[in-house]
Amino acid sequence: MILTDFAKAVAQLSDSRFQSVLWRGIGLTVALLVGIYAGLLWLIDALTTDPITLPFVGEVTWLGDLLGWGSLGLVILLSVFLMVPVASAITSLFLDEVAEAVEDEHFPMLPPVPPIGFWEGLRDTVNFLGVLISANLLAIILYMLLPFAAMFIFYALNGYLLGREYFQLAAMRREGREAARALFKQHSMTVWAAGCLMAVPLSFPIVNLVIPILGAATFTHLYHRLSQR
Repeated sequence: MILTDFAKAVAQLSDSRFQSVLWRGIGLTVALLVGIYAGLLWLIDALTTDPITLPFVGEVTWLGDLLGWGSLGLVILLSVFLMVPVASAITSLFLDEVAEAVEDEHFPMLPPVPPIGFWEGLRDTVNFLGVLISANLLAIILYMLLPFAAMFIFYALNGYLLGREYFQLAAMRREGREAARALFKQHSMTVWAAGCLMAVPLSFPIVNLVIPILGAATFTHLYHRLSQR
């Protein structure tokens, strides 16, 4: 049944509202990563304005350039692990539009719901972004300690986080925050399995950027199916 929900989401990818959310999410994600790099360069420049003198070496004038290139490598490395989680979190700011498109197409009999306020959506997005980044940064340590299990840790962790967030966002539109959490607890294993299905394509470049949209649509279908039991 989860695969059926996913197939319905894929079939609706051509929806203009899906594509609008996709491009906004990618644009804001790239802007955020560029902003982080610019901030690192500013900090490095501020700290290396005056040459450093080292014993037996003398005055070092190339430290700023070294740190600058090093920071670029660091941002590129972090983006490998954080690009998709960050895109998922930022895209969650617009997921109400995806859920609305799904309901218009597949559940036209439902009454309309008031849109989530911008500040409320921004608060949820910032919270989700913080959890995603923190969890994935901590997971990097596990990847190094348990390299043979890195893939499974990545799928299990992001499957749980994405599943919980997207399911609760879909349910919250019609159930309210507390009821959405209760429904998640009732069906947590099913939601986790669906989240893992979303996490698997995260390993594939380009394809992984579409996952936040497919996830929102899939979990909207999943919510409606589980809520009718």
